[in-house]
Amino acid sequence: MANTSDAMASAQRLDVVDALRGFALLAIVLLHNLEHYNIFYGNLAVPDWLGATDRILTDVIYFFFAGKAYATFSLLFGFSFYIQMRNARRRGHDFRLRFAWRMLLLVCFSQLHALFYNGDILLLYAFCGLLLIPASGWSDRRVLIVATVLMLQPYAWGKMIYGWLNPEYVDTNSLFAQFAAVAEETGRHGGLLATLADNIWNGQLYSNFWQVEAGRLFQTPALFLLGMWLGRRNLFSDDAANRIFWKKALMYAAVAAIPLYALKTYVPQHISNITVASYYGIAIPMLYNFVFMVILVSLFILAWYGRGNGYRFQRSIIAYGRMSLTNYITQSIIGVAVYYNFGLGLWDSVGPALSVLIGLAIFMAQLMFSRYWLGRAGSARISVETRHMDRSRYTDNHQGLIPVDNGFSCDAWHSRATSVCL
Repeated sequence: MANTSDAMASAQRLDVVDALRGFALLAIVLLHNLEHYNIFYGNLAVPDWLGATDRILTDVIYFFFAGKAYATFSLLFGFSFYIQMRNARRRGHDFRLRFAWRMLLLVCFSQLHALFYNGDILLLYAFCGLLLIPASGWSDRRVLIVATVLMLQPYAWGKMIYGWLNPEYVDTNSLFAQFAAVAEETGRHGGLLATLADNIWNGQLYSNFWQVEAGRLFQTPALFLLGMWLGRRNLFSDDAANRIFWKKALMYAAVAAIPLYALKTYVPQHISNITVASYYGIAIPMLYNFVFMVILVSLFILAWYGRGNGYRFQRSIIAYGRMSLTNYITQSIIGVAVYYNFGLGLWDSVGPALSVLIGLAIFMAQLMFSRYWLGRAGSARISVETRHMDRSRYTDNHQGLIPVDNGFSCDAWHSRATSVCL
């Protein structure tokens, strides 16, 4: 009986994580479409009613998802690492070298993705993911301390202190801008070969300088560590103690979000020092996005287990989360083909409302494909969500193999020996 209960818990945990990952990716798709995949344009002449709709949609999507969807993605990456590490240890294997190999493969996928889209996150994930190898041997206390320090953005605070003590020093924290301007111009007017050529060098400089200057170099490993800690504490499973944890997390995050929102919104206009203002605009919004992400994740999990095994709208997106690597890469390729000059060139033709509809269309197409692909019985699959590809997704409960989360998601673009986990 206990084995059956454990098996159900494993399956439920996988489903809730995959569903949460799927919703995070959906939010990212909507944000990318609003931004026309980094071709920013807001000079469309539209009727007043449509202009109002555009503003509301943009404000709502940015308020709820900008910075929070990425944070959720990163949190689940760390959780998935823990699941893989735990399962390997149960079989008597050392997973660390294999994980390093997977991060090398993730670098390869990042280069494929970056050819088309100059907003790639996979290279940063591969780099920061290496921290999890030594961190797997740390105590929970050490994991939380390091994660907290990183989340507080120590480099940004150091820059603020230095700028305050040296008023003549000016750092706008905008090295990425020179590369962004070239990349955006290429997207607006360049052909396919010009876009690919620009992204090989300039687009990657734009993407990675921006991520460093936006604080993600510290935020990302912090979230990886917290995700690993959540896995260690088994906090995605459904039991009374975990429900209390997520309710407390929701309450504390909601309380913290109020002053952080005020600090983020009303203080910058009173900072005259350019360097201080530049880095204050990184440190405080990052903390706000983190606590808001905690609110969203807590609500999602509490709703899932409050229903028993998720609401229908939550379960409907599980397949999308299970193929997150494939869907993340392909949504970018589809998106740039829609908005960039080498494709349909719609960057200056559609406003936020139509862009959101395009994003939903991309999502629906990918969701249907994900369901179809995962539902193919006995076929060779791209996704490691099949039991034939990677036994590290399964745990033996003496009654058969029960799937557990093996990635964030570990999905397409793999072989039996070299599955890649996002």
